[in-house]
Amino acid sequence: MIRRLIWVLAVCWSVPAFAWGAQGHREVAAIAEANISPRTAAAIADLLRHEGDLQTPRCRVQSLSDASVWPDCLRGDPGRWQETFAWHYQDGPICAADFDPAANCPDGACVTAQIVRQRGILADRSQPKGQRLIALAFLAHFIGDVHQPFHAADDGDKGGNAETVTNAPPEVGYYGTARPISLHWFWDDTLVKRALAGRSLARPFTPAERARIATGNPNDWARESWQIAVKVAYPQVLHGLPCGSPPPANVTISDADSARDMPIVRGRLTQAGLRLARVLDQALGG
Repeated sequence: MIRRLIWVLAVCWSVPAFAWGAQGHREVAAIAEANISPRTAAAIADLLRHEGDLQTPRCRVQSLSDASVWPDCLRGDPGRWQETFAWHYQDGPICAADFDPAANCPDGACVTAQIVRQRGILADRSQPKGQRLIALAFLAHFIGDVHQPFHAADDGDKGGNAETVTNAPPEVGYYGTARPISLHWFWDDTLVKRALAGRSLARPFTPAERARIATGNPNDWARESWQIAVKVAYPQVLHGLPCGSPPPANVTISDADSARDMPIVRGRLTQAGLRLARVLDQALGG
């Protein structure tokens, strides 16, 4: 039993970080929940009654917020869910001329393809409700993921996981153990906490706001993230190095750069939330 626990913890520590952190994903869900139709909300409530069908007692799904973090919780059960771990990202090289949605997606194992697939399952009323609840959770999570820049871009560094941000507070893990955070996790978690500063972005947006923000498709959303990585996130750590130069193993993010990043983070969370609301309304007849 102890050996099994150690193995599970090792897996949780060693897999690449998934975006966003729990706070970011729950924020995306809160924005969506404030903007879905009553009919969609009722359909979600009906699906949530089938939580037991998931057979994941350690990973509860009792709300849309819970659903949005459920796919990351599955890291604790790699034997059953390991094939889903590659569904969270689709890293395009930053030196490419453009983001290619057809690349880095073997057999549909990438975030853009899975958003399309899970939306189809969720909308299919012939599917068992437990399966549709799983699709709801993956959809809520992956639409959040695709809006995080390091889930669509790479510079030979595992999507920012190979760099340590030396001037960021360490991440506190199991049993209070602290460890340095990666550049990827800096965007996943540290910037989210700074950008929100204890305040939620969730509110009912006007029809005009939704029409302006809730645009595009999964390929468009991934391309937006890739462009942010190319134009903002990676230049902050490359410091003028030519394209293709691997970032240094240890990097710093200045306070000025962090301040410039926070509006981007707030914008991406808002876009993810409103786009999730649109997709849920479409899939559930809102």
